Amino acid sequence: MKHYGTDLFTIQDIIEIAAKPSHAALSSESRKLIEKSFRNVQKIVASEKTVYGINTGFGPLCDTKISEEETAKLQYNLIISHAAGVGKPICKELSKIMMITKIHALSKGFSGVSDTVIERMMLMLEKDLIPAIPEQGSVGASGDLAPLAHMVLPLIGLGKLWQNGIVTDTRKILEEHQLKPLQLGPKEGLGLINGTQFILAHAIAGLDKMQYLLDLADLAAAMSIEAYQGSESPFREALHNLRPFQGSILVAKRMRRLLEGSENMKSHHECGRVQDPYSMRCVPQVHGAARNAFAHLKNLTETELNSVTDNPIVLSSEEAVSGGNFHGELLALPLDYATLAAAELGNISDRRSYLLLEGKFGLPRLLTSESGLNSGFMIPQYTTAALVTENKTLCFPASADSIPTSLGQEDHVSMGSISGRKFNQVLANLENILAIELMFAAQGLEFRRPAKCSDIMEENYRIVRNSIPKLENDRPVGEDIQTIGDLVRQRKFRVNCD
Repeated sequence: MKHYGTDLFTIQDIIEIAAKPSHAALSSESRKLIEKSFRNVQKIVASEKTVYGINTGFGPLCDTKISEEETAKLQYNLIISHAAGVGKPICKELSKIMMITKIHALSKGFSGVSDTVIERMMLMLEKDLIPAIPEQGSVGASGDLAPLAHMVLPLIGLGKLWQNGIVTDTRKILEEHQLKPLQLGPKEGLGLINGTQFILAHAIAGLDKMQYLLDLADLAAAMSIEAYQGSESPFREALHNLRPFQGSILVAKRMRRLLEGSENMKSHHECGRVQDPYSMRCVPQVHGAARNAFAHLKNLTETELNSVTDNPIVLSSEEAVSGGNFHGELLALPLDYATLAAAELGNISDRRSYLLLEGKFGLPRLLTSESGLNSGFMIPQYTTAALVTENKTLCFPASADSIPTSLGQEDHVSMGSISGRKFNQVLANLENILAIELMFAAQGLEFRRPAKCSDIMEENYRIVRNSIPKLENDRPVGEDIQTIGDLVRQRKFRVNCD
């Protein structure tokens, strides 16, 4: 059991809580922190001090004082006015992660939000009442205002919720569950919609996916090298100890294990080939660089996950500091870096797929015995080329741009929400690129029999063959790509080398 607010959460914790919300709860210590913060806000309101977001307007209206009687209306208006997102809704899983990370941040006791609000959000998670949140509209500072406002609308009886895979009116569903809309107090609306949870959710979901795809990329590379009868020597430990980057050392170790004991690799030791093309030979350096980018983003994401990112931060009954903890730049930059890394995994994968089609070293052209009559795997490589190019166009760093908003009050923004969305788009394309390489490599191994590969490789070869047969004559290969792509998305391949 994890405890919101007081425990340090990991990315894996969030994934597990999203699958089973009962895995997290509020501890007595969390409740004390939340109650203390809520009382601090009440004292600030009673003191008649002017504090941004509590008894003032927002953004460029920060110099407009709001009376104590109007503070509840202020929070309500804040939410409905900021729910200005557009585009199709993000997937339900991302919305759940946004809710979980928001609950965790609020439960640290520096946001002035009551336990009533937090418990309602926890109840919605448990009842699978998940807000439908548009994918566009955040500039990544003052946090993710528009998407978070859409996430909060159901708390006040507005907006949309997911029900049976369909976006449904909130009022209808709340009535079914006998839940009444909440009335928010001072600072609660601002605490709910100010923060980086949209960016953070995309980082968490992307990292969870990228971890598997990094391992799968090593597997696909090893299977292609088996099919190509490439050399094992570029993966020697002594070589990589001379350039000891953590990522490349790990990938070289994995490649040695993936190719260990292969009869197929031994069969060409005296063939006279001096060296392989870079996409085969430099797997540890390229895949390793991607792993370094992954590790960097993971480290920063888990820091953000356990941070308070709204504004103002309520430090005591005397002090609420208006700062910039909501600014998304701290994740925007590493998200753009990781996007580039994921795109490079696809780029080098496409090159390996291309090599397998050239008809060299005992492989037939286009991986079919009767090319000419059959096109074989000619066109799936067009698909990888298209996906790789699409990924390249998504690599322009969103964090390199900034458009002033809020009448210049928010004059530098991170665009980190776009960074997060692009990261996940690239990863989705990478899933299909690697699926095609695995399909090519399994076909290539057909021409290396009866020599056997390593135990791990044979197991993964069978996973492919149990799903699609060897290509003898042309057939609708798009269906095969979809089948192998589904195996990738369902994480059916054995990627663990232990």
